[in-house]
Amino acid sequence: MTSRFQPLADRMRPETLEDYSGQTHLLGEGRPLRAAINQDRLHSMLFWGPPGTGKTTLARLIANYSGAAFQTLSAVLSGVKDIRIAVERAQQQFEINKRASVLFVDEVHRFNKAQQDAFLPHIEDGTFVFIGATTENPSFELNNALMSRVRTYILRPLEVEDITAVLLRAIKDEEHGLGKLSLQVSDNVIEKLANAADGDARRALNWLEIAADLAEPAEDGSGTVISESVIAELAKESGNRFDKKGDLFYEQISALHKSVRGSNPDGALYWFCRMIDGGCDPHYVARRILRMASEEVGNADPRSLGVALDAWQTYERLGSPEGELALAQAVLYLAVAPKSNAAYKAYNQAKVDASMSGSLDVPMHLRNAPTQMMSKMGFGDGYRYAHNEDDAYAAGETYLPEQLEGRQYYEPVARGLEIKIKDKLAALRALDEAAKNKSPR
Repeated sequence: MTSRFQPLADRMRPETLEDYSGQTHLLGEGRPLRAAINQDRLHSMLFWGPPGTGKTTLARLIANYSGAAFQTLSAVLSGVKDIRIAVERAQQQFEINKRASVLFVDEVHRFNKAQQDAFLPHIEDGTFVFIGATTENPSFELNNALMSRVRTYILRPLEVEDITAVLLRAIKDEEHGLGKLSLQVSDNVIEKLANAADGDARRALNWLEIAADLAEPAEDGSGTVISESVIAELAKESGNRFDKKGDLFYEQISALHKSVRGSNPDGALYWFCRMIDGGCDPHYVARRILRMASEEVGNADPRSLGVALDAWQTYERLGSPEGELALAQAVLYLAVAPKSNAAYKAYNQAKVDASMSGSLDVPMHLRNAPTQMMSKMGFGDGYRYAHNEDDAYAAGETYLPEQLEGRQYYEPVARGLEIKIKDKLAALRALDEAAKNKSPR
């Protein structure tokens, strides 16, 4: 039964797998989930995917195909008490027809660990078949005990063709859709709407319903027309999928970082724009750009650090949107600069030694002797002042604790300025070797 206040997206939920759009990797002929549904082999499962990809609809279809009673909980609104009530209902249903109910839990990642644990015994004893839905990475958001009892299925954003099919069905359907309105919608308008929905069928149907309200009478009086300008206005505020501090956030910053590392300015600029367009704080991006200058470019082009810092300061002065151009300029510079992670590797290796080697003493010749007593104790004995040596280099001198003597953390690469740094270090190390062979310490 439908209500005139029921959203179009809800009215248009498919009632058969044949009408279900997308997710062919799960529901195509011969796929395990499709076979399990056709053969009525229900099992507890988790649907992980972005909004509007059909998680709730698929759960309902599974229950319908199996003839199981269907219950739904929203983790946003429910607590342990609601879980207890759902369990009691499922137990009553089992006593009546000896079949497990389907309990669908939307936004399951919002339940805390104790609430998630409340499902476990009832999944184990078959009181209900658990179907959870989440937009967040379950590896981070769900506890291991629950994850081990469900099979995880990944739902993908819908393709433009899938959303187009959903829209056409809604336009023509007279019982549940907009068929009675005699809407006239061009192929171009449908394509624009499907593209702007960004893989989200619910978003597409919501926009279609609004557009239908804004449609104008056709000139020949045969119905109403949805214009391109209406769709353009609706899609203007849509924005790309981007969840601050969620999976997409980290996926996109990873893509930006790896594009810079891979010296691909086009990819780097695209992911930078995607993050800004999605609402990411430019200050966060600026901080990551500064990090990339050290981690990915390093001393192959030391100017990159200054470029990144200048871009950040420019953004601080100009704000959005003008300052974002400076950040984009820095992204491009880093992408095309010669690359070296030698400083990054050297720092990490030295950090490990500093942490694991204990409180090693500073060698006596490297200690200052500001008092007469310290001087008598040998502080500073044997230290060679580099500026008094040939080429201002004390060949053979050591600067590490005795236990770490010979360690080499920094190994420049043969790219950019580090070519010269590499050559210089090789020459200095040759002088050290010659000095040690001549008069070992």
